[in-house]
Amino acid sequence: MTGDTHGDTQGNGRAVDGRGARGGGGPAGSGIARRRLGGGILALGGALALTPIPLAAAAARSGPGAGTADGPADTGAGADMESGAARRPTLRRGSAARAGLLQGPLDQLVRDAEAYLADSPKHPWYAGAVLLAGRGGTVALHRPIGKAVRYSAYDEKTDTGVEFPADQQIAMAEDTVFDLASISKLFTSLLAVQQIERGRLELEATVASYLPDFAGGGKQDITVRHLLTHTSGFRAWIPLYEEPTREGKLRMLWEEVPASTPGTAYLYSDLNLISLQLILEHLTGRPLDALLREEITGPLGMHRTRYNPPASWKPKIAATEDARLPWSGLDRGLVWGEVHDENAFGFGGVAGHAGVFSCAWDLAVLARTLLNGGVYGRSRILSEDSVDRLFTDFNTAFPGDEHGLGFELYQHWYMGAMATPRSAGHTGFTGTSLVLDPSTDTFLIVLGNSVHPVRSWRSGSAPRVATANQLARAVPVRPERGRTAWFSGMASASTATLTLPALRLDSERARLECALWWDTEPASDGLFLEASAGQDWQPVPFTTVRPGPGHRPDPQPHPAGSVSGWSGRVWHRLEADLTAWRGRDVRLRWRYTTDQLYVGRGAYVDGLRVRDGARTVFDAERPRDAGRIEATGWTASTD
Repeated sequence: MTGDTHGDTQGNGRAVDGRGARGGGGPAGSGIARRRLGGGILALGGALALTPIPLAAAAARSGPGAGTADGPADTGAGADMESGAARRPTLRRGSAARAGLLQGPLDQLVRDAEAYLADSPKHPWYAGAVLLAGRGGTVALHRPIGKAVRYSAYDEKTDTGVEFPADQQIAMAEDTVFDLASISKLFTSLLAVQQIERGRLELEATVASYLPDFAGGGKQDITVRHLLTHTSGFRAWIPLYEEPTREGKLRMLWEEVPASTPGTAYLYSDLNLISLQLILEHLTGRPLDALLREEITGPLGMHRTRYNPPASWKPKIAATEDARLPWSGLDRGLVWGEVHDENAFGFGGVAGHAGVFSCAWDLAVLARTLLNGGVYGRSRILSEDSVDRLFTDFNTAFPGDEHGLGFELYQHWYMGAMATPRSAGHTGFTGTSLVLDPSTDTFLIVLGNSVHPVRSWRSGSAPRVATANQLARAVPVRPERGRTAWFSGMASASTATLTLPALRLDSERARLECALWWDTEPASDGLFLEASAGQDWQPVPFTTVRPGPGHRPDPQPHPAGSVSGWSGRVWHRLEADLTAWRGRDVRLRWRYTTDQLYVGRGAYVDGLRVRDGARTVFDAERPRDAGRIEATGWTASTD
């Protein structure tokens, strides 16, 4: 376990799904902070200045492939036509092709997820899961794997699970309901943003202006924004459940002293969303579960999403943990059909940070609503401007901890290659996750019961990363010209090279031209252009131009001869001056390197051409020249 509490916490306050754990088999606490690349929000003397960013609904209006190399997705049937607005898709099942996705990576997504039903490495990561992936209005994958209920207890002496008899075990189903754990925070955040939109809640107002007792312990300067972005200074967790009364729990919260000055550090904390719940209930006079039903799940038809599911749902609910001391804060035995989180349980199952139960399809409806800009069918739950704030980074002062209002942004540790500066999502301690990528109009839901039978059997987010990588790979990147382009692949801890034959350059105007597409884990993975006139390889500086409407055609210099991070997932035109190698035989190569943790969507090179003045000495479109390229790890790809 790691003490880093950037992710989901549960019971004992130890971070398990957090950024400190880093999933994917990497060492705890490793990795480089992710700086948000792109506009949208500027910190000016402590104030926030929002600047326009294309709305999440733009993909639905103009197609995910607009201005990109990605193919279009089907927008779905039954789409609502708002007055003066464009088509907004609602969900239906369909093929990968209908969704504008590739079938092969979706099949691999399922195989990768199934691998974690086996020991990984010592115990299964989850007993079972429900996987759902889609693009536009089409759900192209909805697959249950494993068991919803497998174990009756955990034997700590042998570190084994005590299984129910075979006839009492329950297979996972498409409509299995899960304890979402910290994904519940998203619903509380959406309810808060609704109140901000309606003018009843102010983003920059202090919490104490709504809840005067909150000011105790030096918390008088904490604002609503601090709660939504986890910059309040609250520590990750305190055992509120130890107080038997609601009044005692609130007293603990009122007396809590911040660990840091508000606005000076990012620290993921359940207490932020519990505080937000109390504000919402104070403002509206309604309990949180009623607000959820009346403001979100009812209008969107999410009928399998609620707090405190009735007993009749139990056969369709995934079991969680054999909750006993010392690993659990409460001695409850097998938790099945009740909230797993101890503090949420102490609040009667209804809490701002945990307690919501839902199924994959309902979460897909929520995902589609947000990607639509806040509307689904004839129901609008948020304005487009409000949704845009969910996808806008408010934590520019804390690179690596990008955060919209409630939603995490650009987090490779569980979003994998779906991570972009606008990709939004969240995880849950019980093994759940949700990722939305507006740039490709894709969404991924992975619901697993990974604390069944005990929380210590898994750590990190390897299945989440693996499935997200495959959905990202399922979005095709069409060659800039011709039938194929060179693709670097998406393997971690690897080096791939694409090398041209030795060329003699005699002109003062020798240059390399090509089309380039890249998306890598920022700073950790990179693409390098190098040249060698002997044995040593040296960097080759180059410039790129991003074409297309809305983008200035100014060349962007890359003096180190490399690129890393987010490029907009569009083709760029590249040119490199090769006059430094005049009069010599020189070889050129692209080198793509990745670390052991996470990857982006990779890199593509197309239209390779070397000109020596007016003479073309190499052109990859000529079969003879193409046959002289040495590819190690790179492949000629149609997508």
